Amino acid sequence: MGESGGNTAAEISLKDQGNEFFKAGNYLKAAALYTQAIKKDPSNPTLYSNRAAAFLHLVKLNKALVDAEMTITLKPDWEKGYFRKGCVLEALERYDDALAAFQVALKYNSQSSEVSKKIKRLTQLASDKRRAAEVEATRSNVDMKKHLDSLKTELSGKYGDEDSWKEIFSFVVETLETAVKSWHQNSTLDPRTYFLIDKDKTDTEKYAPMVNIDKAFESPHTHNNCFSFLRQYAEDSLSKAACLVVPKNIISYPQVWKGQGSRKWKHGQSDGFFFQFESPLVQKIWFIPCSSEKGQTLCRDPVTLDIGLHEIFPRLFKQA
Repeated sequence: MGESGGNTAAEISLKDQGNEFFKAGNYLKAAALYTQAIKKDPSNPTLYSNRAAAFLHLVKLNKALVDAEMTITLKPDWEKGYFRKGCVLEALERYDDALAAFQVALKYNSQSSEVSKKIKRLTQLASDKRRAAEVEATRSNVDMKKHLDSLKTELSGKYGDEDSWKEIFSFVVETLETAVKSWHQNSTLDPRTYFLIDKDKTDTEKYAPMVNIDKAFESPHTHNNCFSFLRQYAEDSLSKAACLVVPKNIISYPQVWKGQGSRKWKHGQSDGFFFQFESPLVQKIWFIPCSSEKGQTLCRDPVTLDIGLHEIFPRLFKQA
């Protein structure tokens, strides 16, 4: 609300009129009257403070900030200027800057419950904004390679040819990153098996690099049929490796997370997806927990599972 106080009778009249319009919610008229008063008394900090409040209500934030700064310049030991500045910066969502302004206001008036409430609110808002920025950065910069060092080491150890293991590793990274991006966008993904086919030997007109497996987890019967099909497909297509991507919430069978106890399954009821890697020499599985945070869907870091306990399909490739 507008402040009282001033010098000349004319100025008081304009300011008081502005205050009445401010109280009535007519902020445009109030701002106009404060402007007239400022022309008559340009060094009065109360008038700039009042007009800053009116501009804030009118969402003329840049003008409000200029007036708040002028209030501070004219009366640097008055908490109201810093309070106005803090309110404008809060509206601009510059929460850290707003918090700094309110803390100065509290320095000059340590008994102000209004300022203390603002500081408490802004501390939380600043924290939330930082976390939201972190979440968005994580969503925008998907980098799964750094979480797959153990797989990289195992592949390089078991495949003598460097080009071979690097091709397989790149295939896994790309497939996992695509799955994570899809989940970020849609909060789910389609259950699929991706094959690393041999571009020189595979009949690509007959064998596609991706197979839908949406019916595979409805029952033991559909699961067994799908497994048999995929195993034959891997052999006939001359694939070098495969990645299975399956959302946890579509699996009726096998629910590999049940009956394991909290020591072996540490993700409770968390939503997410399984990512199983298959090759003739290496078999691994991860669970990627997913949740909603700050209004955004976020995939957490992949967690390596015990393949013997949590495989969603038996081996697709015959062991070399």
